[in-house]
Amino acid sequence: MKASIFNRTQYLGPAPQGVWPVPGGEFASEVAHQSMEIALEQFQLADEVGFDWVSVAEHHFAPFSLTPNPMVMAGALTQRVRRAKIALLGANIPILNPVRVAEELSMLDVMSGGRVVAGMLRGTPNEYVTYGTNPAETRDRFQEALQLIVRAWTEPEPFGWQGRHFEYRAISIWPRPAQQPHPPIYMSASSPESGEWAARNHISVGFAVTTVPLAKKAAEHYRKEAAVVGWEPTPDNIVYRLAVHIAETDEKALDDLQTHGPTSMPRLSNTNRALAAAVASSGYHGRDAETQQNRLGQFTLQERIELGQILVGGPETVLKQIRSIRDELGAGILDMHFQNFGRDQTLQAIELFGSKVLPRMHEL
Repeated sequence: MKASIFNRTQYLGPAPQGVWPVPGGEFASEVAHQSMEIALEQFQLADEVGFDWVSVAEHHFAPFSLTPNPMVMAGALTQRVRRAKIALLGANIPILNPVRVAEELSMLDVMSGGRVVAGMLRGTPNEYVTYGTNPAETRDRFQEALQLIVRAWTEPEPFGWQGRHFEYRAISIWPRPAQQPHPPIYMSASSPESGEWAARNHISVGFAVTTVPLAKKAAEHYRKEAAVVGWEPTPDNIVYRLAVHIAETDEKALDDLQTHGPTSMPRLSNTNRALAAAVASSGYHGRDAETQQNRLGQFTLQERIELGQILVGGPETVLKQIRSIRDELGAGILDMHFQNFGRDQTLQAIELFGSKVLPRMHEL
């Protein structure tokens, strides 16, 4: 199995909770600078101790994440992370210019020496308002944008594009991707529709803000649909994101969580309750509507451990939990968000995982 470290570059100062968008008057530049430096430090350490990937994401208008353009953070990572793949999970392509996305990812792939993983996401419902995107159009916009990006990467001659949502007179991007024919592509497949489209187009998939039972059901559907079109996904075609807190012993790990309280627990959706309301009113339709709402359920710590939302314990316990997720879900890559209990403790947890868990995880 491969290990990825995810850091959303959270704003580490006080900020309002339960609202979106968050007023800009709450922002302090010195806190944001420190938050970004801490994220880069964690990524660099993860690379040094053997993590296979580092991953960043795109979010807007909230202290939940300071990477509204993950391409910028990835550019910085090409200078700090020398070995691991740099995964952008992702760009929210329904709200973006797809030609610009193709250009930026290609540029990053060249800068990194061919280490980019291209996550193409539909985005969270509340963020469709960021640039005025109609929620009801996002699935069609996503599919057209992804097809356009792939063609921009692979078409050797200039070409025009006239689609339903995007129109360009001439496209011929420079630089071209270092990886040929293009960087590996991942997309979310939590909904049946997304899993079917990914399978038909031979695209790898990822699951986040969910549970192992829900992800298992979706992964089985994805594999079934892939078989229909004549191919079989491998474990490396499936990424699963979850939180992690590791300490020297199980008792210490649990004590840390109890000491810091429930407000410190990683919340791998948005940092506000506005997301749940947005799901209900955003124009989501089809078979994935109920799934999207179920993924936002509230669970106790023990329930989260049992459902595979968080790894908690000493090295042996965490490895056992990883093995269980592998056996049940068949994911080959775990994208892990380390609990933030302060700079030093988080760095210690990353180093402990790298020395005590990662070598054995690689053998699974």
